[in-house]
Amino acid sequence: MNAQQLKDRTQQFAIRIMKMADALPRTTSGRILADQIIRSATATAAGYRAACRARSRPDWIDKIGRVIEEADETLLWLELIEQTNLLPASRLVALKQEAHELTALFTAIHKSSKRLTHTDVPPATIQNQKSQIRNQK
Repeated sequence: MNAQQLKDRTQQFAIRIMKMADALPRTTSGRILADQIIRSATATAAGYRAACRARSRPDWIDKIGRVIEEADETLLWLELIEQTNLLPASRLVALKQEAHELTALFTAIHKSSKRLTHTDVPPATIQNQKSQIRNQK
């Protein structure tokens, strides 16, 4: 999966979460969980986009670490929605799976990025640089 595909995937995840949040009941807990889950899911997508524009390897590693936190937080809100029966579990299965997969994927990226040598550059940064060069032609 390249950087653009992962940008698209995280953006689609955020959109799916937003639609699910609209279906939550208009109770106090429903509104609070809707606000929280929308914030964390959109922060996952925005954080990855920001990581792709990282200015250095440490900046990349830091930003990817925050993306992991947001993806995992989204999973927490999904679990709370399920455990409090605000939506049927069947409605949440695919979203929970995607949150798990994104958390695992970004954790793997984070770990491999930390193992890079000082002269290596994060793959997403290389992809971004190639894209910029193509756009200049």
